[in-house]
Amino acid sequence: MTGKLNWTLLALFLASTVANLMVRLDPTAPNDEILPDMALSVAYPSFSPNPILPDGKTMQPPVPGTLPRGFEPFHYKATPEDAMRAAAELKNPLNPLTAKQRGAVVYQNFCTPCHGGGLRGDGAAPLHGFPAPPNLLGEKSMKLTEGQMFHILTFGQKKMPSHAAQLTVDDRWSVIAYVKAMQNAASPATVPEVQK
Repeated sequence: MTGKLNWTLLALFLASTVANLMVRLDPTAPNDEILPDMALSVAYPSFSPNPILPDGKTMQPPVPGTLPRGFEPFHYKATPEDAMRAAAELKNPLNPLTAKQRGAVVYQNFCTPCHGGGLRGDGAAPLHGFPAPPNLLGEKSMKLTEGQMFHILTFGQKKMPSHAAQLTVDDRWSVIAYVKAMQNAASPATVPEVQK
């Protein structure tokens, strides 16, 4: 019985060895795929037309109610009442020293074109026909609370558009920390108003 089993195992071993030797060994050739389960379907470029989908577009809008990753809800609306509520309720949650450093970079990139490097509203944008922004070192701007400034950056005010799409929540708080530090370093009596 064991002799017959040994011969059977030997025959299987020899058959598998011969089969392995017959296989073409080419490391540059791709493996054969069996039942790829639609892994090799046609991919349309994102902005190209798509004849398969009902609206004819490849890139579909997100489902209504979809929230992006890292989304932080803001429970205020773009109304004067909510601006006053934000003024009373919101405080900067960031460390002022580290936030001020980041805020200087954010201010330079996003605020300087309108408000100017010195926060006086003398940036390049008004020179090209855009309305002059307020002097951030002026008395009215210095009275704004952090919450009011955050509301303005989030929703915009008058001619200033919303910056919520460009600035993260932390970047908005950082630029507010920077502006407040610059306002505290300047006295409104010594800061001349820019002629508009």
